[in-house]
Amino acid sequence: MKLIHTSDWHLGRAFHGVGLLGAQADYVDHLVETVREESVEAVLVSGDVYDRALPPPDAVQLLSEALTRLIDAGATVVLSSGNHDSAIRLGFASGLLERSGLHIRSDVADVGRPVLVGDTAVYPLPYLEPTATSVTESLAVGERTHTAVLGAAMERVRADAAGRGPSTVVMAHCFASGGAASDSERDITTGGVAMVPADTFDGVAYGALGHLHRPQQVADHVRYSGSPVAMSFSETGHTKGSLLVEIDPQGGVSVEQVAAPVQRELAVVRGDLDEVLASQQHASAERAWVQVVLTDPVRPVGALERLRRRFPHLLQLTFEPRGQVVPVRSYTARLQHREPLDVCCDFVADVRHGVPADEAERHVLAAALEAGRRDRDRAEEYAAPRRRRRGVA
Repeated sequence: MKLIHTSDWHLGRAFHGVGLLGAQADYVDHLVETVREESVEAVLVSGDVYDRALPPPDAVQLLSEALTRLIDAGATVVLSSGNHDSAIRLGFASGLLERSGLHIRSDVADVGRPVLVGDTAVYPLPYLEPTATSVTESLAVGERTHTAVLGAAMERVRADAAGRGPSTVVMAHCFASGGAASDSERDITTGGVAMVPADTFDGVAYGALGHLHRPQQVADHVRYSGSPVAMSFSETGHTKGSLLVEIDPQGGVSVEQVAAPVQRELAVVRGDLDEVLASQQHASAERAWVQVVLTDPVRPVGALERLRRRFPHLLQLTFEPRGQVVPVRSYTARLQHREPLDVCCDFVADVRHGVPADEAERHVLAAALEAGRRDRDRAEEYAAPRRRRRGVA
């Protein structure tokens, strides 16, 4: 049987303020085409279908279209919930939708119940939050850790799979040992130790994991597909896409990565401002989403505007000055004995890279501070009689 392992679509996500829905729609087109060309029998989405529990309408619309097109292309579709998804919302009408070839598993009560696709049994595990009493009670575990709840879930999977032959797959959303994280995953340490041993998924032919956005293998039979679209500059250079998995009747597995289309590459550019602006080494970054890290010993004035003239798709500018770091006093010490108006003017000069507030701006700031003082005095006058009535000094 041929299946596609994918995960972490994060529909509705933005990348430094830029919406990703267009790139995600391109991935859906690519996925449907791959299903047709490769005669794929099942598409497995291992959690984080949406980026948040209450997704925006256009993200819901894209998922609806994607699922309809995949099923029309001849594939059974299996979705399991991730830590970003609302289990209740994602699982709406799941019993009814199973009749059409769409299997959504977001309820702990379904753990151990397989989706049968030909001779292969697929066991989707929803994201199991170890602090949730419904999870620990349903799985009969006393320890509130990811290892405990996933270990109990896999016991149910192995018990059912024992009578079904070697062609078995488990889907899970977790942080397995041996995996490398990116900057774009949400921490799932709530409730105990986050790391789950990779051998937790022993006893099946293939483990289709989600949560980590970098495609990687953590055991002979356990892999992360990674996200189909990059969501942080830490993912620069990653090959994004899906895993095409073929399982034979004896449980033998072969895996091939299928690269997804890239709407715009990522680039990280580092150096002094003058070098970054002049060097032809960075020519390819002019067409990419760019993060610039400036290493000038003193922060250059007007750097952002100058950089954007060369890199029109610049999304992030950070500073890592080279050389000796000059010790600074604490924030409290620096403000001690300073007038509020001077503190406000210092702030204006700082955000404008050293350009001080002029007289008109100082007048506006002074008026704002005075208005705030009057409001505070009125609030104190109103509160004083009430404190006296309650006997508070």
